[in-house]
Amino acid sequence: MEETNSGDSTGRLWAPWRIEYIRQPKGEDCILCSAPARGDDESSLILYRGKWNFIIMNAYPYSPGHLMIAPLRHTADITQLTLEESAEHFELLKMGITLLKEVSGAAAFNVGLNLGSVAGAGVDQHLHTHIVPRWKGDTNFMPVIADTRVMSESLPSMYTKLKEALLKRLELEDPRVHD
Repeated sequence: MEETNSGDSTGRLWAPWRIEYIRQPKGEDCILCSAPARGDDESSLILYRGKWNFIIMNAYPYSPGHLMIAPLRHTADITQLTLEESAEHFELLKMGITLLKEVSGAAAFNVGLNLGSVAGAGVDQHLHTHIVPRWKGDTNFMPVIADTRVMSESLPSMYTKLKEALLKRLELEDPRVHD
């Protein structure tokens, strides 16, 4: 916390990176369709592309390493997934958890879907499953009192660690995995 010069003892926690999200245009584009379409997986934070789904890091995470699994096909309706899409989605969920255990030493995970804006989906037009790594004692007063999350590791650093672990795990030279 930083004390102001005016003699005000109210502390301030600066999180200037949040302004990017606040000022970001809220267009009609689906971010989970536009990210894979860019073709630059590293800048889009895409860790892996499967045949029907992909793993992407959340650019505004709840905790370091917060991942999302999303179908490549644009759909918000889980009941419309094909058997192949559903099976691969679950396999990528398992892969994401395995990578996070290996790279971050997470003790547990919150895994979930928010189906529709009323259920809390920030991106309600494209189905995605969240994987939020958790550590003993990681819950504190900041989100409750200050509506602020403290990130202990940067997105680029975590991306690099996860990508290296993924490549090692796959032990293959697949152009879909390389940038």
